[in-house]
Amino acid sequence: MHNVVADKTSIAAYASRLTLPQLAAPHPSLFAYLCQRFNRIPAQVWQQRFIDGKVLNAQQQALSLDSPFVPQQTIYYFREVATEPHIPFSAHILYQDNEILLACKPHFLPVTPGGRFVKECLVYRLRAQTGLDDLVPVHRLDRHTAGLVLFSKNPQTRSCYNELFSHGHIEKSYEAIAHYPLESRAEQPCCWEVKNRIEQGNPWFLRQVVPGKINAHSSITLRQRVGSYGHFILQPHTGKTHQLRIHMSDLGFPLVNDRCYPTLLDEQDDDYAHPLQLLAKELRFTDPISGIKHHFVSSRTLSCLET
Repeated sequence: MHNVVADKTSIAAYASRLTLPQLAAPHPSLFAYLCQRFNRIPAQVWQQRFIDGKVLNAQQQALSLDSPFVPQQTIYYFREVATEPHIPFSAHILYQDNEILLACKPHFLPVTPGGRFVKECLVYRLRAQTGLDDLVPVHRLDRHTAGLVLFSKNPQTRSCYNELFSHGHIEKSYEAIAHYPLESRAEQPCCWEVKNRIEQGNPWFLRQVVPGKINAHSSITLRQRVGSYGHFILQPHTGKTHQLRIHMSDLGFPLVNDRCYPTLLDEQDDDYAHPLQLLAKELRFTDPISGIKHHFVSSRTLSCLET
């Protein structure tokens, strides 16, 4: 199935924020750094953004092509794409109070702008729906993963909710459907604790397990066997990119419709009939502001098992 594509340039209504890294050998200019950092964007596009005043400093002043690279500087830029795919699925708001909003997103919809997507993302849709321009996600889900996403409404208390995730004070539970080889069933346990180190791979958008200090930990439980598939409950104790997909693949149970792990498949249009079988199902935490003990559960379910 092919996406419906917009017929004109889509320009972000909100600026993207970027903090420049501390580099041993800084780039000769900010322009040179951005061209390397986002090397899939043609240099002439960055050049035009500077000329049009779409790259700003923290004081919202336009930066120029010869502006220096300043380590730890915060800059803002406005993303744009010539054509933007439309994602024909809706998100739903499950809860909100003065501090937070909880939404459940569909498969294929990114949480924030990225790649081909500027306005077709969860945060833009929710800002438009609620009128809350300060709405910001405090964690992320992959574009191909469905489920619960927590947002902060109040900039003054946002750090309290960020710390829930950075300090491991929130319980997350996912559901997944994965390939479950018939020949290995008798030898397999029903529960696994996976601990290893995950870092950026090649190409850049993939991740890989490498030797070193543990930074990724998942608890995995087989709930049910259905034919040559298994229904799993996944509990990530850390939040590395693609962590659950990698841990399941490394156990020999790759997720159904995963086009990245264990093997990167050729790029193609989104196949809406075959979404990645991964769902962020539950969130549990004590609200750092109100003290309320929250337990949120998504009403979404995974697709029927393939036959």
